[in-house]
Formats: sequence, C-alpha cells, structure tokens
Amino acid sequence: MDTEARKLRAQLGAHVMWANTLDPASRTAKARSAANGRFEQQARAKYPEATDEQIARVAEHLRKAHFKAMGLKSAMARRAKSARAAA
Repeated sequence: MDTEARKLRAQLGAHVMWANTLDPASRTAKARSAANGRFEQQARAKYPEATDEQIARVAEHLRKAHFKAMGLKSAMARRAKSARAAA
C-alpha cells in the first residue's frame, strides 16, 4: 500500500473511532493522566521541597514547554521538507 492510501486509511479509521465516541474526554483521560503525572514527577524531582500548588504550577509550565518544543520541531521539519521539495 502506498503512503497516500495508508494515510487515507488512517484518517478514515480516526473519523470512525471519534464518530463512535460520545465523550472524547473520557476516551483520552487515561493518556492525559499519565502525561500529566510525568510532568508532575519531573517537577517534584526538580523541586522536592515545593508545595503541591508550586508543583502544579511547575508541572503546567513543563507541559506547555514540551508541547511548544514539539511544535517548533514540527515547523522546522515542515520547512526543511518544503525546501527539499523546492530544490
């Protein structure tokens, strides 16, 4: 199967899955909890003496930093791909 057909099949599967899900938040709750736990664990390792409120604030910033870094890497990859295609 070529790349385009694989992509379309994956998109179709995703749409069918979400069409069969009335509460998307409950479907992704376990994954979000695990990810948030990872950021909280990193915050506690960095600041073991911090209060729960401080840990929550640091964990939220670690989460935001993680997603900003992923966005930056994605943008750089798209820019590089575009430059290769133009060449």
